[in-house]
Amino acid sequence: MAKYNRNTGKEWTGKEVSQLRSLTKENTPTRVIGLKLGRTEDAVRAKASDENISLKPTNQSPYNRR
Repeated sequence: MAKYNRNTGKEWTGKEVSQLRSLTKENTPTRVIGLKLGRTEDAVRAKASDENISLKPTNQSPYNRR
């Protein structure tokens, strides 16, 4: 089994959710978060949406803004 999906189908634990929150605060890319948590990128996006966690970078300004 591939390392990135070792937790596929398992329930998210409170520890994993708090780890997700801290990784998003550090602006970690979604794919890297998935690798660290053993989840797919889609699973990370879905859980972040369920928990109202923004995956958008907070310290980078949007393009084309002046």
